[in-house]
Amino acid sequence: MLQFWWVNHNQTARQEIEGQYLWSPKTESSGARSEFYNNMRRASPGDFVLSFFDQAIRFVGRVTEFAFTAPKPAEFKEAGSYWNKEGWLLPVFWTRLEPPVRPKAMIGVLGPLLPSKYSPISPTSGSGNQKAYLANISPAVFQTIVSGAVFDRAALERGGANSLTFEIVNEQLEDAVERQIKNDRSLDDTVKRSVILARRGQGKFRANVETVERSCRPNPSLLIASHIKPWRLCISAQERLDGMNGLLLTPDADHLFDRGFISFDDGGEVLVSPRVDRTDLRRLGFDQLAMQRFGFAEAPATWHVEAFTKQQQSYLAHHRTEVFVSG
Repeated sequence: MLQFWWVNHNQTARQEIEGQYLWSPKTESSGARSEFYNNMRRASPGDFVLSFFDQAIRFVGRVTEFAFTAPKPAEFKEAGSYWNKEGWLLPVFWTRLEPPVRPKAMIGVLGPLLPSKYSPISPTSGSGNQKAYLANISPAVFQTIVSGAVFDRAALERGGANSLTFEIVNEQLEDAVERQIKNDRSLDDTVKRSVILARRGQGKFRANVETVERSCRPNPSLLIASHIKPWRLCISAQERLDGMNGLLLTPDADHLFDRGFISFDDGGEVLVSPRVDRTDLRRLGFDQLAMQRFGFAEAPATWHVEAFTKQQQSYLAHHRTEVFVSG
């Protein structure tokens, strides 16, 4: 179902508009959960977003991907210096709203339409609410804002050459991690080579995964050694090479797992994201992925494998929390 959002980003609007994204920490600096940051994971491709900064709505955006874990953008520099360095990145394609709309000028009409809880602005003054970042709004709020202005709906439908994809951003982030590894003087050259090969599921990492993942394999040469906790998010060479941090997957299953469209519980049940269109999954051959992944002759009524080890469960807990696109 199409959703509508309102983002308050005075500090980082220029960087986020130019970069075609939104970024937030995962929690407040105290470690407390924030409804406004949690909304980053609730936004879905196709949703509309209103950009509010300098007391006006100046851009309209359309979400192009589900949010995923990414470091604080370097272009933020000192903005939000108290924010955590790791957060959610939500790709958004932006187009300008002409003329800009000032909510304060229409607060009499707009105020009663705003959410009673977690509103992005005060329903009486029109000023931005403290700590409010990405807020869910009704279609009525969106239409009230844009009804007297113009934006390029066709451009939002198309997206654009500058809109981000998970694959592009993931490649950029992994490139940055690889540069850090190459410059890490605490690692000898042999370890560096092994860790860099592990990025592509090769070398020592693959051998370690094959040692762990021995059962139900049609032909290991057809499978990809995939990290459970993503390679770019691992905090050490040990995690990047740990066979317990890997699964052998078919190429399609590897893509779905890396993108968080499927995951596993500790007992071996396959978890399927409720926010991904089932028709799209079938087109990707998901009904066959389970039997390919687990070596079944026919897809069972429920997809299940043997329970994972304690070490694997630790990595899977990270995947379910930080990668899996849950409901």
